Amino acid sequence: MTLLLMGCGNDDGQEEAESGAERTPEDEAVEEEAEVPAEEDAEETETSGEAEESEAAEEAEETGGDFSYEVHPETFQIVPLDEANPEVALLTIDDAPDGHAVEMAETLKALDAGAIFFVNGMFIQDEAGQEALEEIHGMGFEIGNHTTTHPYLDQIGPEETKEEIVGTSDLVEEITGERPRFFRAPFGINTEESIRIAGEEGMTLMNWTYGYDWEADYQEPQALADIMVNTEFLTPGANLLMHDREWTAEALPDIVNGLEAQGYEIVDPEDIESKEAEGSE
Repeated sequence: MTLLLMGCGNDDGQEEAESGAERTPEDEAVEEEAEVPAEEDAEETETSGEAEESEAAEEAEETGGDFSYEVHPETFQIVPLDEANPEVALLTIDDAPDGHAVEMAETLKALDAGAIFFVNGMFIQDEAGQEALEEIHGMGFEIGNHTTTHPYLDQIGPEETKEEIVGTSDLVEEITGERPRFFRAPFGINTEESIRIAGEEGMTLMNWTYGYDWEADYQEPQALADIMVNTEFLTPGANLLMHDREWTAEALPDIVNGLEAQGYEIVDPEDIESKEAEGSE
């Protein structure tokens, strides 16, 4: 008796109906050849998945995986990420390099203390200023953007604001090979335009928590050093504002030693997270 195996009217049913037939060596060879592309597809999928995971890991590392701190967007304190030490203070030097910045950098280097030097473009347009900036950068210090001519940003227009900020970043990059990661507005006054431009440039806004060296009562090294380490505003994550001034340069060793004596670690700016330039890959 001959049995007719009826399918379901589609190819799958036909293959299922024919699966009971006797197979020849030729049939097996055809099946083996048919299975190869599937195996290759699986290998390619696995390799592609591994590549995507590796790429994601690299991207995470490039976008801040190694940073230990961030700048609080409202208080401008230095905030620890994960398990980083919260008992830190950041040193910043504005209006550089205007006479004493290299000396200050040498002092900080000897004390093994990091700092951000916020430069004005007007001070790095001649050979002497450019050499000073190269020397400071060469000692390993972070270079920030403090505009070109130190204007009140709320008193100038959008185009001039852009020239003040981008022009300084361009000049810093030309001299050091790196664009600034941090922007500090003169007098701490930002505008919608300066905030937008800083974002486009990939700079984090950086004001401060306290500073005294522009006040008449503290334009003397001992008085300045005393207030900088004994003020009520010295708290974990303090962001200390100082300037390229003779009395500040003289007070710097006592300020650093005083902070450390009170249990504060001078944070390395390299450990502080910065923004990515808008539109960057």
